[in-house]
Amino acid sequence: MELKKSYMGEEEQPVSPTGQYFSSSVISVSVICVLESEIPIDDSQTTTLLKDVFLPINPRFSSIMEKDKNGVKHWKKVEVKLQDHIHIPIFPKEKTLEFYSNCFDEYLSKVALNQFPQEKPLWEIHIIKYPTKNAAGNLIFKLHHSLGDGFSLMGALLSCLQRAENPEIPLSFPALISKTETRNSYNFCRNLPRVFNTISDFGWSLLKSSFVEDDTTPLRSGEEGVEFRPITVTTLTFSLEQIKRIKATLHVTINDVICGVLFLGIRLYMQATNQELKNAQSTALVLLNTRNIAGYKSISEMVEPDSESPWGNQFAFLHVSVPNLTANESSDPLSFVLKAQKVIQRKRNSAAVVLTGKLLETLRKFRGPEVTAKYIHSTLKNTSMTISNVIGPVEKMALSNQPVKGLYFMVVGVPQNLTITMMSYNGKLRVAIGTENGLIDAQKFKSCVQNSFDIILKAAVMSSAIESV
Repeated sequence: MELKKSYMGEEEQPVSPTGQYFSSSVISVSVICVLESEIPIDDSQTTTLLKDVFLPINPRFSSIMEKDKNGVKHWKKVEVKLQDHIHIPIFPKEKTLEFYSNCFDEYLSKVALNQFPQEKPLWEIHIIKYPTKNAAGNLIFKLHHSLGDGFSLMGALLSCLQRAENPEIPLSFPALISKTETRNSYNFCRNLPRVFNTISDFGWSLLKSSFVEDDTTPLRSGEEGVEFRPITVTTLTFSLEQIKRIKATLHVTINDVICGVLFLGIRLYMQATNQELKNAQSTALVLLNTRNIAGYKSISEMVEPDSESPWGNQFAFLHVSVPNLTANESSDPLSFVLKAQKVIQRKRNSAAVVLTGKLLETLRKFRGPEVTAKYIHSTLKNTSMTISNVIGPVEKMALSNQPVKGLYFMVVGVPQNLTITMMSYNGKLRVAIGTENGLIDAQKFKSCVQNSFDIILKAAVMSSAIESV
């Protein structure tokens, strides 16, 4: 595609296909990242950091979307007025931590609902200077998903941070899936089971995206327009050491453990809310990073034209049915993790994700991005939840010498009543849960997930102790 010149003399880049889907007339998705500060926030360096560190990361942060005469969207470079992107709310003075925590929750829900104005670059920052139960201050970053996926945006955010104990040493991260493992997982012609799984999973994905909806449950209303309703964001923190202990006992992956915990928590909530619907049909869309990578790359590497770890939206959905809860799981919760692991392993042992990507590209070429966006909207709407994760740094971070106590993110604007995200950081896993107000009891659901983790961990410790005898 031919590049055009903007009025600032720089080339206009075309908006990526996925960027067009997520900024269409039918769906608009954003990512919110919350950084919790250990100390009261000093915002005196905000403008300097944004101007000198954040904006230079990628031209998209200084651009708006604009359609040409053929209806094709391009990124157009504009002058950024930083004061239009920085928001510092004012709450009543001298109130309790509980009061400010409630104010923060309500404010975060409002930020999640608000749409970006199209005449400005699609990002904003909110500085909450009031202490809450979790932090001395909070920094909310909201970025439109058309700017990039969680991997890209988190890479951009982390490039603005340093090691707390020594800013001169780069942050380190746990290794991601290797290029070889990624290739092998999609080499489905090597044996017949993979071919069968591919055909079965791709066919099921087509049906789920087009015709077959999940059952109506305490976690899914099945109604239109749920993406425009207020949400509550709650979080839980799990120890990675405890997760690894469960992993070692069952000989599974960390992702298997977490999915098992979440799926069991989902079934426990359904059981507690409506016994008759405890095993209703529920499907989770699990997001997969499709880059062939072994770890985070520098921002400069990601924005190179032929990067092996390119900037942008490089992910795919995996339809995973939430396993049913039986009497066996009540007495042996570890079997639920193994059941979840089996389901996920089978889904990964196919190339349905690759075929779905090719289907979307074919739709875009012959029907246009708006039709493709409708297909993605239907894919989301017909399922019960989305689950995504991002790997964070091993060490404690600091932003402009201000230590970061914790961080988490949330995907907003999706037509689902429940969204679950996870991020590791400094030996802990932070799980964020976005639930629709009035439909899902956020605290009750959080309690069910915590209970799920506790009983699985207890069972793993007991099993390990018995084996060692």
